[in-house]
Amino acid sequence: MENLRESMYKLIVETSTRLPKDVRRAIQRAKETESAGTRSAMALDTITNNIRMADEKISPICQDTGMPTFKIKTPIGVNQLVIKQAIYEAVDQATKDGKLRSNSVDSLFGKNSGNNLGPGTPVIKFEQWEKDYIDARLILKGGGCENKNIQYSLPCELEGLGRAGRDLDGIRKCLLHAVYQAQGQGCSAGVIGVGIGGDRTSGYELAKEQLFRSLDDANPIPELKQMEEYILENANKLGIGTMGFGGETTLLGCKIGVYNRLPASFFVSVAYNCWAYRRLGVTLNPETGAIQEWLYQEGEDTLQRAEAAAAVEEVREVVLQAPITEEQIRELRVGDVVTINGMMYTGRDAIHKHLSDHDCPVDLNGQIIYHCGPVVVKNGNKWEIKAAGPTTSIREEPYQGDIMKKFGLRAVIGKGGMGAKTLAALQEHGGVYLNAIGGAAQYYAECIKNVEGVDFMEFGIPEAMWHLRVEGFKAVVTMDSHGNSLHAGVDQTSLEKLASFKEPVFK
Repeated sequence: MENLRESMYKLIVETSTRLPKDVRRAIQRAKETESAGTRSAMALDTITNNIRMADEKISPICQDTGMPTFKIKTPIGVNQLVIKQAIYEAVDQATKDGKLRSNSVDSLFGKNSGNNLGPGTPVIKFEQWEKDYIDARLILKGGGCENKNIQYSLPCELEGLGRAGRDLDGIRKCLLHAVYQAQGQGCSAGVIGVGIGGDRTSGYELAKEQLFRSLDDANPIPELKQMEEYILENANKLGIGTMGFGGETTLLGCKIGVYNRLPASFFVSVAYNCWAYRRLGVTLNPETGAIQEWLYQEGEDTLQRAEAAAAVEEVREVVLQAPITEEQIRELRVGDVVTINGMMYTGRDAIHKHLSDHDCPVDLNGQIIYHCGPVVVKNGNKWEIKAAGPTTSIREEPYQGDIMKKFGLRAVIGKGGMGAKTLAALQEHGGVYLNAIGGAAQYYAECIKNVEGVDFMEFGIPEAMWHLRVEGFKAVVTMDSHGNSLHAGVDQTSLEKLASFKEPVFK
């Protein structure tokens, strides 16, 4: 039992902190494809350095360590209850050690369990097989990309593509649309796992199961192999790019599986995964529980560290010291690269809901709110930020504009952009939205020089309001106080490009 628990702990730590080699190779190919000097090139350089920093620090690649999902194959006769208990204990320890963020929240009352354990978490799926060893695999899929999963019921009408029928060409249209609708909110460039057929539940399970495949494998079904290659090539022509900044690489991989279906149902289910594609596996000795072999680590690690985040051509760089004035904000334009020094305050779903009806314990006038749920550990009396990348901002759309005006906030940092209500508030109030690089949790943690306080710990560590003193914190202006939105622009141009794929391809 002790060896088994230690093996599961090592699997969790490695999955959280070291990206597998097949994903590293895909990111390197994206770097080589991207035009130099673009915002997407800068983002890919930041991502590359973040991956290497996570390696060196043995810290989470992304602060959202997601829903731990284990897929376990066992020989006949192996006690699966013992394995489940070992996983529970390993998850608890990894959370205490700051390798996982406490992500298990009571759906009715909002209380965080604090240890990633609770009804339904972690997810553990067992399967028996005739081989004489245990195959244990883990995927950590964060909430930002999980929220961009999508399921289609054919036939249907798709924006930009028209009717998708119950055939291979209808499937093709669904997959292009799935990539389009994700935009930058799922931390593109991403990977899609696809389940064709089944029922609504099994279709999604099949889609997520495809994410356990290697990016370098070949689908054994010729029609699906052709479809995977087509989608990977043509989704990258949509121009969404890394983080939704526009660019050459939007998709790193497409993997498709198929189930039989009922005559009345035809589902196409898509599981979207971000670039921080944390998925590893091990083989275990069924008698001792010791690791025999690591999976997904074949081949070379070709990912090359960037000397520094690439400079963006013909883009203005502005240094801001918080608190910020309205005059400073009004001078900013979409595309500016901003470097922030001073204080910022984290705020996610629970904070925004609370502040909409209550006062704030700190003066936010002229300040910055950061959509971030960090990984935090306590060392003696001192809090330490272990990972601190941005979370997807669109969830705060119902609250953000009103809260900015109520408390005098001048800047919001997150990823993926926000909607029309927030854009109107930025214009009226004099505010700006800054897009940080999604998943770059180590890069941004290094910018945090001190934790100067915390409020609302009753909401749990990810949802608390952390008072952070930062230096050299970089982000891109993607929504300004003049009614301009990079996100709306990329959405419109990618929709126009999507429409060019309306005509049938697969017969």
